[in-house]
Amino acid sequence: MQNAKTVRRVNVGLIGLGTVGGGTLQLLAQNSRLIADRASEIVVKRVCNLDIPYTEAKIAELGLTETTATSDYHDLVNDPEIDIVIELIGGIHPALEMVKAALSAGKSVVTANKDLVASHGAELFQLAAENKADFLFEASVAGGIPILKALKDSLAANNIVEIMGIVNGTTNYILSQMSHTGADFQPCLQRAQELGYAEANPTNDIEGFDAARKMAILASIAYNANITEDMVYVEGITKISKFDIDYAAQLGYVIKLVGLARPGADSETTAENSVEVCVYPLMIPLAHPLAAVNDVFNAVFVEGDALGQSMFYGRGAGSLPTASAVAGDVIAAARHILNGTKGGYGLRLFAQRQVLPIGECYNKFYIRLMVQDKPKVLAQIAEAFAASDISLDSVIQKRVMDSGLAEIVLITHQVKEANLQEAVERLHRLSCVDCVASLIRVKGE
Repeated sequence: MQNAKTVRRVNVGLIGLGTVGGGTLQLLAQNSRLIADRASEIVVKRVCNLDIPYTEAKIAELGLTETTATSDYHDLVNDPEIDIVIELIGGIHPALEMVKAALSAGKSVVTANKDLVASHGAELFQLAAENKADFLFEASVAGGIPILKALKDSLAANNIVEIMGIVNGTTNYILSQMSHTGADFQPCLQRAQELGYAEANPTNDIEGFDAARKMAILASIAYNANITEDMVYVEGITKISKFDIDYAAQLGYVIKLVGLARPGADSETTAENSVEVCVYPLMIPLAHPLAAVNDVFNAVFVEGDALGQSMFYGRGAGSLPTASAVAGDVIAAARHILNGTKGGYGLRLFAQRQVLPIGECYNKFYIRLMVQDKPKVLAQIAEAFAASDISLDSVIQKRVMDSGLAEIVLITHQVKEANLQEAVERLHRLSCVDCVASLIRVKGE
């Protein structure tokens, strides 16, 4: 007869009781027996939140008789019985001060705070190492999708050839709606706001800043380098029109806001050990797995030299999906504490890598022009591209307007971005070109 399993206990302090904080508290409570069987007994000893009556009501609702509420995070940091601090308030301040205080006290920290990790990750990894504590942040990218653990552990022996991620659910919903309904950008944004998928001020999402923070984290892990959000080239989706969506479909593509990280393309001007880290709208072939990722779902497509290609797919936000990733990190930190390996599993970010300016990167492009409907226009346009050493893959004249303008759609071969921008300036100077209506990158072979 086997001896009954000895249940070991780890105490946790939770800061923040918003959407993710409430989901985390709920998940740790409702699956407490499962977690104890798989790892250890995890008890939320204190919850720090400014609204004490709400916090106490939530604690009572979940039947957490050993949990108390406080409005002062120092009560968690200074409590010698608390082993792990979960930070779920978001933003930089005061979250940075809270996390630094907890790590300095030797407590492991779990966070979902992409802003914090993308801007202060290297500093916090170092502080965790100095104090032999864990700093875990799986939920900071793609919600409940376990992509960071995969990069850190399962794919650690791979040279990462490329990461492509749809890592913002709001923009993916908007572009999916534009594709499915034929509506333009603004009505689809309004619908996303009505459903709660977009904030009243959606700038961080639609301008690509949220995705840029997540790509900084993914690229830092994939290439063992300190890549911060300010190094990421960013374009949002506000200039994408229903005409671009329609042309993409006719050409066999779908438009997605994609984060991309990969080693710099080999050329005489590319620095050794350089990487590209970008966020921008991209035309993806319909046969590519990312093309089928719609609505608020996220996906990260990874190619490694040993693995080949793989895609991680799921809900990138929401209370319980994100709480799933937070709780997973809490369980990992608890195991490290009980096994005496706390602080032995951190990132060091040793590599020195240059993040390439966008002008040094190479891409194919879709270009939509409004031009005068008269002879020799195409010849002038082709000459402008040739002068910048750009060759065209295809040229399609689609519409003639009542105003006397014609719409021309071009697809280039792979070109250096600096050359493309030079060609665009040449086009602006042509009297036959009314405007460059759209400029969207195209996923190459």
